Amino acid sequence: MLPSIVRIAPKSHHLHRTFTTPNPIPATFLRGGTSKGVFLNRAHLPEDQSQWDPIFLGIMGSPDTANGLQINGMGGGISSLSKICVVGSASTEQQAQGIDAEYTFVQVGIRDTTIDLSGNCGNLSSMIGVFAMDEGFCSRDPSALSETTTTIRVHNTNTNKIIDTTFPVILAGDSLQPKLDLPQTTMAGVPGKASQITLEFISPAGARTGELLPTRKPLDSVNILDQEIPVSLVDATNPTVFITYTDLCRVLRPSSLVDFSAPELRELMEFIRRAGAIKMGLDPNMQAQPKIAVLSPSCDQDHDIGIHAFSMGVLHKAVPMTVGLCLGVAAKVEGTLAWDLTKSMRLGKVEEREFVRIKHPSGIVEVGADFAADGEVLKAKVVRTGRRIMKGVVWW
Repeated sequence: MLPSIVRIAPKSHHLHRTFTTPNPIPATFLRGGTSKGVFLNRAHLPEDQSQWDPIFLGIMGSPDTANGLQINGMGGGISSLSKICVVGSASTEQQAQGIDAEYTFVQVGIRDTTIDLSGNCGNLSSMIGVFAMDEGFCSRDPSALSETTTTIRVHNTNTNKIIDTTFPVILAGDSLQPKLDLPQTTMAGVPGKASQITLEFISPAGARTGELLPTRKPLDSVNILDQEIPVSLVDATNPTVFITYTDLCRVLRPSSLVDFSAPELRELMEFIRRAGAIKMGLDPNMQAQPKIAVLSPSCDQDHDIGIHAFSMGVLHKAVPMTVGLCLGVAAKVEGTLAWDLTKSMRLGKVEEREFVRIKHPSGIVEVGADFAADGEVLKAKVVRTGRRIMKGVVWW
């Protein structure tokens, strides 16, 4: 099991800067999927990660205890806009293994000074390869390229996992550069068309706990308000606690449809998430991990399953991509809640469909998972798009 990595930085972070990191610091602002984040070169930061905290808090404008808007920085007041990726060159040993770059994902608190390195971001992972090529961490020989796409393999330090990103490239002078503005695909939650970026998470199981099913069971239960609530505790790309809409209604007994933004529901979801975290062997105080999501059966032919996911205690406007990928894996593990809710996609089929169509509040996303004959998860995959927004310097 990986160690819990979450820090609460001193509130007086603007008064004590004992290192020589430049201010402003070179930075790139990128959209990856339905998230945006600040990308930094690892070489521009202190070796001691504990000294990163004041830099990241200053960049994002945290803590914003009064309004939660991060008005004083690059953050946007919601978890999908309060993210940083620190990217560096692969070591000689990693290069020998075919790895092109290494990165650490950071979830920055909004109203507090939390710096959370406990998990990965699937959306921003889609832009690590692009940033690595832009920064010169890796390159591709134009004469050896037989297709118009290239694959960059990166190592994520948060989960100790390998991720392949494949995207279009063009010849610019004597070098290849990522091409992100081709009208190839659309993505729910993002306007317009853009180049297709294919993400493949290699051997994604046990990203935090070391096991696909941390309790060795596809179905568990937690006791909340003296009621047993069935849960599936799954760890693929990131650990997630899954419950069903039906069971949520059984506990809440709403007079109408469930209001996912209601404070009492958010409080209940946090209780369930924390109970699930304990069963998974994770620290329940780390709000970023595990995530929690409510699953619903398909209500139309355009999708196989519905989801309402929570990130940092707030309903996500789409779905955190690592949660979507985790659901794609869970839907193919017999006995999980996701498996039961997606039975219709397997009925009468000689071969199971490669991708699971997940409906979230902003649209539909398709995620896939490949399994070996012995049940090992070989990879989880999804298509994203991304965009370069800004390159320059940022004050902290």
